[in-house]
Amino acid sequence: MVKEFNRFRLTDFQRQLTGILQLLGATGLLIGVFFSPWLAGIASGGLSILMALGFIVRLKIRDSLLLSIPSFFFMLVNAFLSTSYIQLALLI
Repeated sequence: MVKEFNRFRLTDFQRQLTGILQLLGATGLLIGVFFSPWLAGIASGGLSILMALGFIVRLKIRDSLLLSIPSFFFMLVNAFLSTSYIQLALLI
């Protein structure tokens, strides 16, 4: 993973921050699914933003479309989850 972040031209701080944000997003999504649709919506929204930034980084370093598609796909999945959970929270 360190080699990938070096290839992305990101610092150690950015790598560590990305990992922390991913863990927080996953934890928030897991807890939110069972206890709070608001928390799930916010967590998946944050993960969607993180995936969008990952996609932008891949475009910036000129990765192939095949290597860039997963981050774009997971951005869309998390954006869908975010809007779905927020809509659910508004109905409750």
